[in-house]
Amino acid sequence: MKLMCGNANKPLAQAIADSLDAPLSNVEIEAFADGELFVRIDENMRGEDVFIIQSTSKPANDNLMELLICMDALTRASARRITAVIPYFGYARQDRKTGGRTPITAKLVANLIAGAGAHRVLTLDLHAGQIQGFFDIPTDNLFATPVIENDIRRNYDAKDLMIVSPDVGGVVRARSLAGRLGADIAIVDKRRPRPGVAEVMNIIGDVEGRRCIIFDDIIDSGGTLCNAAAALKQRGAKEVAAYITHGVLSGKAVSRIADSEMTELVVTDSIDVTEKLAGAKNVRALSVAPLLAEAIRRIANDESVSKLFD
Repeated sequence: MKLMCGNANKPLAQAIADSLDAPLSNVEIEAFADGELFVRIDENMRGEDVFIIQSTSKPANDNLMELLICMDALTRASARRITAVIPYFGYARQDRKTGGRTPITAKLVANLIAGAGAHRVLTLDLHAGQIQGFFDIPTDNLFATPVIENDIRRNYDAKDLMIVSPDVGGVVRARSLAGRLGADIAIVDKRRPRPGVAEVMNIIGDVEGRRCIIFDDIIDSGGTLCNAAAALKQRGAKEVAAYITHGVLSGKAVSRIADSEMTELVVTDSIDVTEKLAGAKNVRALSVAPLLAEAIRRIANDESVSKLFD
């Protein structure tokens, strides 16, 4: 087994390598003057089972091209099997046609990854489960729920918890976490007048006197989350926190969270947020490296991965 990574999230890749007690392979990734990428793998990959760890987070296009070019290099180096480990799968929010003459970029990116030489894909908390079906190669979509559950149990009293879905589409995700914790759920009814903008219309469920935890897969600008937290506090919630798998945290998201009604925001390290969280008082990160490392170990040993979905 060989492990390698691009530039998207080296701290996570190193943590995975440490969990597996395996080194990261040497890869040179350089850019020409016009921005074109050049990749050279400095180790023999012939006949190897290779796992390349690369989130397609910001800059999404550069990180995606790094992934594609690395897989092409591995294919031409005669690697036996290539598994693309994509903790954060970019372009996943465009998973269906939302209007006339709009693309389905999640399917496009899936085709590019398979076409570049991937034999298998390992992801974490896809924005929509049906994206697994966009791939014509085996795809395992892990869930960060067990990692988040353990952290909630360490830091919160379960007796007055309420898990909150930030929209109707996330109810299944929220119900899964609530079931593990034995908690109730509430739903934020919101409307999107335009992409990236959400307005809270109503709260479904009695949140008065409860410790509310908003649970979602992605936080981008943070506006929707802050509005939801404010609405929950107005309805009498005792405390509002949020657990989000992928901390995109664009623009002033961290400062917006710091000034919000939330006591804390917890994200995973599927995206490297080290610099963004420097000095952030109420934002912290959980590591999903042990979860991804165990999945990689099982795939390399041809063992079942399904246990990790529980």
